[in-house]
Amino acid sequence: MFKRKVENIDNVLSQLLRLQGLETPLLQHRLVESWDVVVGPVVSRYTGQKFISNQTLMVQVLNPALRADLSMMRQKLVKRLNDTVGAYVISDIKFY
Repeated sequence: MFKRKVENIDNVLSQLLRLQGLETPLLQHRLVESWDVVVGPVVSRYTGQKFISNQTLMVQVLNPALRADLSMMRQKLVKRLNDTVGAYVISDIKFY
């Protein structure tokens, strides 16, 4: 009888994504999509485009007062977003 190396499908998929260079883009996409959940529906209504550039999440904020409030909460938001994804994806957030 042959002994087979049995691995968890989660491990196999994460290795495959890493080898194909798709792990980082997938994590970035998950982080951008989790913005609405982390900040809530009220804040989410006043945000526009969101994208990641050089480990910085760029978020368009349509209300200047909200932009100032979010800027003061920047480090807390970075931590919550990274925790939601389960990996260190961004190091900063810029609001424009």
